[in-house]
Amino acid sequence: MTAIAIDPSRRQAFLGGLLLAIVGAIFFSAKAIVAKLMYRYQVDAVMVLTLRMVFAFPMFLAVAIWKARSEPPLARADYLRITVLGLLGYYLSSFLDFLGLQYISAGLERLILFLTPSFVMLIAFAFFKRRVGWIEWTALAVSYFGTVLVLLHDLNAGGSNVILGSVLVLASAFTYSIYLISSGELVRRVGAIRLVAYAMCVSTVACMIQFFVLRAPAELFAQAAGVYQLSLFNAVFCTVLPVFLTMVAVARIGAPTAAQAGLVGPVSTLFMGAALLDEPITGIQLVGTALVLSGIWLLSRKKV
Repeated sequence: MTAIAIDPSRRQAFLGGLLLAIVGAIFFSAKAIVAKLMYRYQVDAVMVLTLRMVFAFPMFLAVAIWKARSEPPLARADYLRITVLGLLGYYLSSFLDFLGLQYISAGLERLILFLTPSFVMLIAFAFFKRRVGWIEWTALAVSYFGTVLVLLHDLNAGGSNVILGSVLVLASAFTYSIYLISSGELVRRVGAIRLVAYAMCVSTVACMIQFFVLRAPAELFAQAAGVYQLSLFNAVFCTVLPVFLTMVAVARIGAPTAAQAGLVGPVSTLFMGAALLDEPITGIQLVGTALVLSGIWLLSRKKV
């Protein structure tokens, strides 16, 4: 029997995309920690999201202008799709997440966001007829079991509005899942970098409109220095960097696989939470973290 040769270049590209997805997920998940730190300054979700996008906007605008000048114009339908994706994936999803974080702990938020890969796989299976292999199901199951162990102690940590906060974060996970799978289909035509830059510019406009409808303009310039420092960090390391990494990963390995690889991101916040929010790390949490990393390892063994 002749062994089936695996193209080393395809394997290397797959593992590289997987690494990009993991790194992007770690940085992206840190936004929950940053948001919790910002809430200590008595700001709300509207201010957190607006400042995040204001600081990130110049970087995305520069990339958008560069791409618009160096590449052919898109079809009108593609501009419309990008607008919808920007409103859904980066504006609505982020706002719902930050809003939910006002009512629940970062741990419970992480647990709910772990439903994202399930939503992505379901959408891909139902609408794009994508076959889900046993390695993907196994990796997902192992990682989900790990997250239950990691975050079980946080389930009762919410306040009186825990149900409201949970529903808001659940809606965030679902809307982001729609964005992720839809962008996976569009990115092949538009390109990952161009799609992200355009979508984030749309999201910034939406955030600014929301802010000026709900708040006085002077509030944008009346915050403590720590709020602006955290917002700058949030913009660069929890927004600009991870969204570009995630889009490139989606282009290389597909949306469902990228979403499953992202399972490592929320678990990484355990250690950031311990360092910055004084959240304890227990033996059960370490075992759960090991299981999540095992799920990522299983995913890396997928044949491509």
